[in-house]
Amino acid sequence: MSQTTRRLAVAFAATAALSLGAGARAADAKDVNVGVAIPAATHAFTAGIVFWANQAKKDLEAAHPGLKVTVKTASGAPEQANQLQDLVTATKINTLVIFPFESAALTKPVAQVKAKGIYVTVVDRGLTDTSAQDAYVSGDNIAFGRIPAEYLVKALHGKGNIVALRGIPTTIDNERMDAFNAVLKSSPDVKLLDAKHGNWNRDDAFKVTQDYLTRFKQIDAVWAADDDMAVGVLKAIEQAKRQDIKIVFGGAGMKSMVKTLMDGSNPLIQANVSYSPKFIYDAIRLTAEARLKGEKLPPSTIIPSVLITKENAPQYYFPDSPF
Repeated sequence: MSQTTRRLAVAFAATAALSLGAGARAADAKDVNVGVAIPAATHAFTAGIVFWANQAKKDLEAAHPGLKVTVKTASGAPEQANQLQDLVTATKINTLVIFPFESAALTKPVAQVKAKGIYVTVVDRGLTDTSAQDAYVSGDNIAFGRIPAEYLVKALHGKGNIVALRGIPTTIDNERMDAFNAVLKSSPDVKLLDAKHGNWNRDDAFKVTQDYLTRFKQIDAVWAADDDMAVGVLKAIEQAKRQDIKIVFGGAGMKSMVKTLMDGSNPLIQANVSYSPKFIYDAIRLTAEARLKGEKLPPSTIIPSVLITKENAPQYYFPDSPF
């Protein structure tokens, strides 16, 4: 976790402590029952999410005897919606922290949870209706799309062909793609040939890239908006023996990609952008601690995304993390 992110987390906690003023009443730990709904570990980033969510459960229950944290993982939106019902009816949660599998599909189920008086913190993949949540915690998805576009335009000297791989259809995927496109508008000689969903999955990204390599004879750079997808992209390029591609820009700072940057072992990997899955830990901890104090979180907290290069890569290399 970078110093900037640490400072944000501290500031976030301080703001939360002031949010309801002196009139707030602390709750007994046994009265706070937190449900955590997250995607299953279908790829490295969500493996990191699962790891940090369970670490938050362990640390919080140890620090606050009587506090209950239940973590549920889902492999799809319908399963996650069903889990929300179970958390409410069987587990009887009074606080929900949810990393939605998809935005649109989970908005109504989350709104139904909130309508029962349950406090809701949404993390990362936002809902299509923000009235269904009390608080939102995320990385900076606009910067996550803007930074790669700016880097690629500069690296290509303002001229070249780019293909893009998007994630799962969500509000954050839209934010990233819109920010990427906004930069390219000011560089008309940099052409975005196509942008298809690779679903933040290396196998899907491999197939999408194979399609791109078949259809387009000259590609100068690939924006794979996630390091898992970048792995699939690199595999497809290697199998096709394509020599025209100069850069593959992934994202989120997966440890193997950051190590590649540090080592300089793959000339296609020249930069990355930070987006640590540890924000789920911070979101769960800050939500639980605020509820223990009878307080609320700020409506929105955005953790910065920054450019990672060979020079600063050691600051973002966490070898013990699953991501």
